[in-house]
Amino acid sequence: MGRQRWPDRPFPWLQMFAAEENVDFRIHVENQTRARDDVSRKQLRLYQLYSRTSGKHIQVLGRRISAKGEDGDKYAQLLVETDTFGSQVRIKGKETDFYLCMNRKGKLVGKPDGTSKECVFIEKVLENNYTALMSAKYSGWYVGFTKKGRPRKGPKTRENQQDVHFMKRYPKGQVEIQKPFKYTTVTKRTKRIRPTNPS
Repeated sequence: MGRQRWPDRPFPWLQMFAAEENVDFRIHVENQTRARDDVSRKQLRLYQLYSRTSGKHIQVLGRRISAKGEDGDKYAQLLVETDTFGSQVRIKGKETDFYLCMNRKGKLVGKPDGTSKECVFIEKVLENNYTALMSAKYSGWYVGFTKKGRPRKGPKTRENQQDVHFMKRYPKGQVEIQKPFKYTTVTKRTKRIRPTNPS
């Protein structure tokens, strides 16, 4: 048999790799986070959102929203449901069952039905480790509060404002609703369990 010659043209997978080397994946990631995920099991978490400006926590007081809640306040305990691959969330007051929403005027309101896109927010983890919540329906409008804990209107908010910066905190004496997956690390020292034969 003669020596195998390499083809004059590179393999197709090499061409694909070269073509995709300069692809900007940020657009793909942004599209995926905006897409609804109706297949995966939705994650539900319980925590508080500490406002950087008011020094208190967001409260869902029925139709009224504020950022005046003390740590552990029953109205500051929020049930947060992921709506997509983790970036889009719906936020509901545990005590009132009202959802945090933003209407077309940019006002933060509580609604008993959270199916509207006005009640969906995109979580953004910022460089300073704070979290910002941008409206999924009104791009560029954020959840924000004044130093007195009053809601700011969406059109007056920007991502770099301290008014829109929040920190996730578990309520006093509470743990996360969804327990972490438990696993066992297998090592060489782990004893094998042999099945017992029935006598």
